[in-house]
Amino acid sequence: MSFIEPGLYHYLIIAALLFCLGLLAILTRRNGIAVLMGIELILNAANINFVAFSYYVTHTLGGHVFVVFVILLAAIEAAVALAIVFAIYRHFHSVEVPNVNVMKG
Repeated sequence: MSFIEPGLYHYLIIAALLFCLGLLAILTRRNGIAVLMGIELILNAANINFVAFSYYVTHTLGGHVFVVFVILLAAIEAAVALAIVFAIYRHFHSVEVPNVNVMKG
């Protein structure tokens, strides 16, 4: 049984698909948690690109360091955003993004 070893092109396609799915989730979903999941998909697409370019182009660990940094930022972002979503739910009894218009000027 032989497998074709994936190249940089394959990883870039997967990252582009993840990015498009994340962008689609952000633009089409009304639920705040679904929007957060779309943001996480976009960050993971960036992580795949960092690791793929690090492995196939530069042959250094710089991309992996960026991935750890992005994962750290994503975890912090998720914690803060979920706290905001929970506060919105407590106040409005819904997490639908269009329903939150109190802060509009």
